[in-house]
Amino acid sequence: MTSDTPTRRLRLTLFDLDHTLLPIDSDHAWGAFTVRIGWSDAAQFAQRNDRFLAHYQAGTLDVHDYVRFATEALRLRGPDAAAAAHAQFMREVIGPAILPQALALVRTHQAAGDEVLIVTATNEFVTRPIARALGVGDAGLLAMQLARDAGGWYSGEIDGVPTLRAGKVRRMEQWLAERQLAWEDVESRFYSDSMNDLPLLEKVDHPVATNPEPRLRALARERGWRILDLFGAPPAADAPPSS
Repeated sequence: MTSDTPTRRLRLTLFDLDHTLLPIDSDHAWGAFTVRIGWSDAAQFAQRNDRFLAHYQAGTLDVHDYVRFATEALRLRGPDAAAAAHAQFMREVIGPAILPQALALVRTHQAAGDEVLIVTATNEFVTRPIARALGVGDAGLLAMQLARDAGGWYSGEIDGVPTLRAGKVRRMEQWLAERQLAWEDVESRFYSDSMNDLPLLEKVDHPVATNPEPRLRALARERGWRILDLFGAPPAADAPPSS
């Protein structure tokens, strides 16, 4: 006997991480933390780190160069020292930045039965403990995957498709294909602050511009997308979008 009741599509809720669920950039913050604990030269590292961040914000980042740079200090220290440093980073930097309203948003979608994923351009070493702290866990994290050398430690290269710009769409399509699903089989929602995430925002059924940068806020208003200011009131006046 067949049922006339339609099968409900899987509800898929996706979150960017930095400046979306966190009010900080965890990748940039990790770099600053390595300077504070003496792993990197302060002046040189800050200059390079800030330059890479500016390229990311402008959409011109060479992600392969950046990942080599961002993982250099931890690769030189090895697994034990890196794990200890990251635990300290979680206590001192990330813990205070995980705010109740972000946790509540994640929990609301989980309680509604949604499949919740974090899709982030920040690498897996930095983000895996953060995903656990947010209650999403390893299975719910699509981060920048890091290749490993013959000894099993990070090589500085990227493994697979980088989760940046259109790469986030490709990684999500891989995730769906592994479950024998396609976009039309799910009802999808994506929260993000960044114009870098425009390809995925345009792909999902329900884009949510979250704590959006001025260009994304302007675009969201133009297209009638939902705007969510998770960490406080929106600015009184938006800067005009850059050309």
